[in-house]
Amino acid sequence: MMQRPLFVYGTLKPGDVNYRAYLDGLMLMQRPASLRGAALYTQGPYPFLVYGDGLATPGESVDGALVLPRPEWYDRVLARIDDLEGYTPGGFANLYERIALEVESNGVAIEAWTYIAGAQTLALIRAGRMRKVLGNVWA
Repeated sequence: MMQRPLFVYGTLKPGDVNYRAYLDGLMLMQRPASLRGAALYTQGPYPFLVYGDGLATPGESVDGALVLPRPEWYDRVLARIDDLEGYTPGGFANLYERIALEVESNGVAIEAWTYIAGAQTLALIRAGRMRKVLGNVWA
């Protein structure tokens, strides 16, 4: 599997609680990034990113960070983040899905793993059970 960076936008952003628990000290690179055509929704302590589902307008964007684990830690970090995000490759009840999306960082488009809302989460959003995060920045 290609060792592409991860686009993090919620509790995994540098300085937040899960960054400290899962990523701190293991990164080769981290820098600000954004994803156009995306929005954040929540019903509690963490956000869900929607992209290409009619729940975000093309003019919206989500701000976050591009992070790249050191090569020797990459597989282990990715497996731990998959577990945190409730993602199993090919799983039908995933909380999040991990897909490669093009994000922008320092004026350059970079393909990065991004965790987006899974099908069941999207159904909750569509049913009005989650609120949109104003400004599309998780604080």
